[in-house]
Amino acid sequence: MPENHRKDLNLLSRRSLLGTAAAMAATPALAEGCPIGPPQHEKGPKVWMDMDQVELDAAYDQSAYAPLIGQILKRLASSSDTTRARLGEPKRFAYGPTLIEALDLYPAKTPNAPIFVNIHGGAWLLGNARNNGYAADLFVNAGVNYVALDFIQSNAANGDLRPMADQVRRGIAWVYRNAASFGGDSKRFYVGGHSSGGHLCGVALVTDWQRDFGLPADMIAGGLLMSGIFDLKPARLSARGTYIKFDDDMEQALSSQRHIDLLRAPITVTYGTNETPEFQRQSRDFSAAVKAAGKPVDLIEAPNFNHFEMVESLGNPYGPNGLAALKLMKLA
Repeated sequence: MPENHRKDLNLLSRRSLLGTAAAMAATPALAEGCPIGPPQHEKGPKVWMDMDQVELDAAYDQSAYAPLIGQILKRLASSSDTTRARLGEPKRFAYGPTLIEALDLYPAKTPNAPIFVNIHGGAWLLGNARNNGYAADLFVNAGVNYVALDFIQSNAANGDLRPMADQVRRGIAWVYRNAASFGGDSKRFYVGGHSSGGHLCGVALVTDWQRDFGLPADMIAGGLLMSGIFDLKPARLSARGTYIKFDDDMEQALSSQRHIDLLRAPITVTYGTNETPEFQRQSRDFSAAVKAAGKPVDLIEAPNFNHFEMVESLGNPYGPNGLAALKLMKLA
């Protein structure tokens, strides 16, 4: 792929994640069921499956399939503000020594309530707990303690995902250990994540909690994996490899699909039919691998939802992710 084209795609990807780009809305679809897709171009050598570099880069760049990214991200932030206006400010707790190692807790109104820990997405580059407060209404109204994690971003970690995964694990461990202090029921302890947060949630679900943290191996009662990445190989080959410093150890250690033997919790995997072809395939393949291993998994395909509409649906009790969360916790 020409270097100037790669630079243009990388710039578009970064701008779209910041909510300022959606210029590809008029490009024709190359993926069935998606309103738009990668740019028209002369097919190059195959890089991953049947995709060339342009197509693979687009398959890991949601701007090619979700032109209203900026509007939705702004709405998540404003919806989080209105949620806090109803529920009040969350309780803020530190789970580690650095400033970013903290979490927002929106407590349930009843004691000994279930716990749901949400891991935000943002292409490993962006996102924060505060702008993921919008889902707290659903959980608190269902009698659940809702926790939104903050953790280091890849640019602050020099492109290494391992510090991010380590902080997410330690944040989850802190919530579990301190459940009784805020009226949480550690026996009903759930985790979820969307996009790159779905990737990190997958990593958490295949963590050996007993060996690494001295916690019960089966401490997680269920996981909600929303539009995630479960094998890092194709992401490594895509334009995301320009800002994540992938290596063989990172790819192996942080690809949850390669560690299904450590999965102890029942999981629900969700994706939308207007997401990129690779995000759809990742969810289907991971779910199929879990099922083949004889472990409990539900796969939910949401018709006509794109990547960002899927994350917004976590705050809707009738949306694909909100309903999936309630069903996972047996509260639907």
